[in-house]
Amino acid sequence: MRMEDDKLMSGVYGRTFWLAYLANSALVMANALTFRFAELVHFLGGTESMVGDIVALGTLVAVVLRFSISHVLDDYGTRRLWIICSLLFIAGCVMFLGATRVIWLLYVARVAFFVGLTGMFACSMTHIQNHVPPDRRTEIIGNLGSSGFVGMILGSNLGDWILYAISEPQTQFLVLFGGAGLIGVVYLVIVIVLTHGQDPETRGSSPMAFRLMIRFWPGTVVLAAMTMGLGVTATQTFLTRYATSQKIEGIGLFFTGYAISAFVFRLLVQNWSRTIGRHWMLVRGLLGHAVGHLLLSYVKEGWEFILPSIVCGFGHALLFPAVVSLGSGAFPKECRGAGTAIILGFTDFGSLVYAPILGRISDHFNFHVMYCVSSGVALLVALGYTCVALNHPDEEAVVRVA
Repeated sequence: MRMEDDKLMSGVYGRTFWLAYLANSALVMANALTFRFAELVHFLGGTESMVGDIVALGTLVAVVLRFSISHVLDDYGTRRLWIICSLLFIAGCVMFLGATRVIWLLYVARVAFFVGLTGMFACSMTHIQNHVPPDRRTEIIGNLGSSGFVGMILGSNLGDWILYAISEPQTQFLVLFGGAGLIGVVYLVIVIVLTHGQDPETRGSSPMAFRLMIRFWPGTVVLAAMTMGLGVTATQTFLTRYATSQKIEGIGLFFTGYAISAFVFRLLVQNWSRTIGRHWMLVRGLLGHAVGHLLLSYVKEGWEFILPSIVCGFGHALLFPAVVSLGSGAFPKECRGAGTAIILGFTDFGSLVYAPILGRISDHFNFHVMYCVSSGVALLVALGYTCVALNHPDEEAVVRVA
């Protein structure tokens, strides 16, 4: 039995996993360099509301594509779509370099960038799920996701160092977004190596994603997915402007604490899906975001980012694998790619809904109010999802108990 377990672990955590881990680390590192997007818009003369609108436009296109053509992941395989999305991401970074003022190019660049980014994540998660046994999906999603914390630490701190080393704003943005594009090229090379020889055939028989979504509706987990989108927008888009408004020099401390916390908790709770169940993981993750955002609203000094970063990291560690596993698990295996893209699409939909709202709250009130609002939303969803956890035992936990 021990030899069989060792063989299974070797198969799950073999070459495929570690190449995917390296690629995902690189992608999140590149994305972290673009956390200064709101600062770029402000430098070009834009407002917080404009930031929200540009982010919402890019997210809208990504959501429409996810909900309409995500079935191509299953029809044509992850390799083709993965390469296309990587090229879109690189193209978006290049276009950012050409945006000298808030013009149409900035909107187009954000669309290309975000469509590519979300597609890359969907392909990565679909690819790794197809290489493990069904009862190991939540575990592998969580462990692969830990690579993002490594990338977040590297990218956010590298971004702070670039701003410290370069004083001229336009050069800062050229290095930040140019660096993201170069890392995207490295990511593309890894993907080509990782997927070499895969997807040799085209099936072309899966139903349209909208039909799949209606037929295999994931349920109330979509509310948790949308709250994830709220959290991403509140931290990765607006935190840099909040820090600037408080005269805090960098955001690296927050994202370093966030990533370390999420990484540690991800390791500590990797078996919770088979003990307490994924529904209770969701509730705890949502409460982590609610408390973390509330603490953010009181930050006035850089060191005060430490506690909210730890709490938000805890929330992310539980929320992401549970949402992806529950959401994609509602779809049959032959449609798992579309299911993964669809549930991640609801995360994007959350960003689409909340980005303009948070931007306008920031403009008309302040960032303190904005974070109190995002905290309240996460708390309400957590309380609502508690009813689901109480009345619907998770099948992964039930199987474990049996």
